[in-house]
Amino acid sequence: MVNIEFESPDQPEVIALIAELDAYQDRLYPPESRHALDLAALRQAHVLFAVARDAAGRAVGCGAVVLGSAYGELKRMFVSPACRGQGLARRLLAALEAAALARGCALLKLETGPFQPEALAFYAALGYTRRGPFGSYRDDPLSVFMQKRLQLRSASAPRHR
Repeated sequence: MVNIEFESPDQPEVIALIAELDAYQDRLYPPESRHALDLAALRQAHVLFAVARDAAGRAVGCGAVVLGSAYGELKRMFVSPACRGQGLARRLLAALEAAALARGCALLKLETGPFQPEALAFYAALGYTRRGPFGSYRDDPLSVFMQKRLQLRSASAPRHR
């Protein structure tokens, strides 16, 4: 059983989870092609930060949405390798999308990298489509940009589990 809540990222075990994500990305991309938010940025009022905790209460996944005036940006999406393959990332992303939509954000954008085929397939399977650079991003062969328009679920629409 995994619980997903919106929490402060400024907790030792969440900081350790983010450090695990950073170490993973450090192996894949040079510093100039990494666009991560630090803890100070993740603590801002316009950032929704979700933490997934296992039955023992350990932080095993996280993700954030930075809310802007025209769109939200998905950041810091990560599930610990030991907990992958259980639908946790899907649940985490659904919680982030729902929270963004509840705050009036109907468009999410993201930047990820080409050396993460699982992430690219995951986002594509959930309705994210490729697009060009946005915001302050520049065209970079080590960046893949995607977006998704969010919609309210109809009460009769089938739910994915």
